[in-house]
Amino acid sequence: MRDYQDMVFTTAVRLLADEAEAEDTAQKVFLKAYDHFAMLVASPAAGGWLKTVTTRLCLNHLRRYRGRWRFFSELRSAESEGGEKGGGELDLAAPDVFFAEIDSTDRREAMERALARLPDRQRVPLVLYHFQDQSYEEIARHLGISLAKVKTDILRGRAALAKILVRPD
Repeated sequence: MRDYQDMVFTTAVRLLADEAEAEDTAQKVFLKAYDHFAMLVASPAAGGWLKTVTTRLCLNHLRRYRGRWRFFSELRSAESEGGEKGGGELDLAAPDVFFAEIDSTDRREAMERALARLPDRQRVPLVLYHFQDQSYEEIARHLGISLAKVKTDILRGRAALAKILVRPD
């Protein structure tokens, strides 16, 4: 457990953007690992198994509670997008310029804070693609959405993330 607790928690926080929910999910992951201890104790793939279980539990949680928060997240998204319409091209700093004077711990914290500010529909595919190395097709299948929507959400998520990193507010 000690070897994998940070990876499990970080994966859950990135997907759920809520530390309390991530703690609950991590606890569920390790309860499942306990149930499968005999299989995992000598397995070189234990880390991958834990990451997969974490990802699936997070996606299940998001699906289960999506209807409850969808209305509010869409309102919040509509408000934030309303002020940006008609703006033209984004003027974004290159990541190496943005991060030039920031050490790696601060970079990770800045990225985690920025990811947490993204709406779930952008954050989840972005995390699955960039941090979980899943293909567009896998993401579409896991989330139950079209391939085009996955690509659009990742593209919009990258743009929104870049804006947040440039102007952290």
